[in-house]
Amino acid sequence: MSSHALNLHDFTRAELAALMSAWDLSPVHAARLWNYLYYEREDNIAAMIDLPVRLRTRLEAETTLGRLPVARETHSSDGFTRKYLLALADGHRIETVLMRYTGRTTACVSSQVGCAMGCVFCATGQMGYTRHLTTGEIVAQAVHVDRVLRATAAETPALAEAGHGSPHHRHERLRNIVLMGMGEPLHNYDAVMKAIDILRDSSGMALGAKKICISTVGVVPGIIRLADENRPMHLAVSLHGATQAERLALVPAARAWPLDMLMDACRYYTTKLGRRIFFEWTLIEGKNDGPDQAHAVGALLRGMPAQVNLIPLNPTAGYAGAPSENAAAKKFQAILADYGLPCTVRQRRGIDIGAGCGQLAVAE
Repeated sequence: MSSHALNLHDFTRAELAALMSAWDLSPVHAARLWNYLYYEREDNIAAMIDLPVRLRTRLEAETTLGRLPVARETHSSDGFTRKYLLALADGHRIETVLMRYTGRTTACVSSQVGCAMGCVFCATGQMGYTRHLTTGEIVAQAVHVDRVLRATAAETPALAEAGHGSPHHRHERLRNIVLMGMGEPLHNYDAVMKAIDILRDSSGMALGAKKICISTVGVVPGIIRLADENRPMHLAVSLHGATQAERLALVPAARAWPLDMLMDACRYYTTKLGRRIFFEWTLIEGKNDGPDQAHAVGALLRGMPAQVNLIPLNPTAGYAGAPSENAAAKKFQAILADYGLPCTVRQRRGIDIGAGCGQLAVAE
């Protein structure tokens, strides 16, 4: 295979049809190939026996399925969370997380190797930015998690009790994706959106738009572009501070996109699309978890279709802050409720294996 082999996970269904035409083959083969990739989840071209031999030969010579080898797999003691260290073709590595909840499974997917945004409490931000992931590398993470779900039954009593299957239900399906892994999705906009289009294709994995959430630190041009392109996925904006000074102390990207500019973009998004935004707030003890900050958040978001997700800080090696106590989180939540803002305290998962929000990182 050529070192410049085409990654089949980089192609939309229409692009596969165009490739078949360029190879003087019937476009009908593109539909069969797509079925192997995203319905059968086949990872061996030789096993795609419905394809003509000459097509399989050319695919084996000139393309790759883009499967990401697992360098390390870690299981959380919570029984519901797994983290995968996946190897990229150029030697870099990324982390992807499988999370099971009652009635659903979610993949937390990375969009970059590292991150350029530099949020001080985030392990990915602490490691710095290396490169964007390609569309195929993003898609391959979701395909990997779905293969895991297809291959495993309910392996522990806890899973069975939570309704995640039994010996008679061995085909869990990936239904939810959050782009909250390593990297800033809106910094890698084109590759991320193409990957989402591939994963949403009704002839493949057919993920619903409302089952996909993009998380951003506040990349204003990307938020505006999402609105202008009428992208139907959920949007989550990491806020963490309700004044420019407080936010800038935690989120260096606030220098490029100050709070006023960010809120203008968020209002543009909600007005244009008629859709709410999820605002994420990492609760750091003694830093941004007091009643004054809660009232400031309420005043900032008042009248906007919004929901606030409170996330107790997860530990990272590069930040000395501590998570807020449960009482402070509940008080913060109650104050936001007084402003008419729906608010949840994020369920913590996979903290013991570094799989929680803000914990994903690899040594490069």
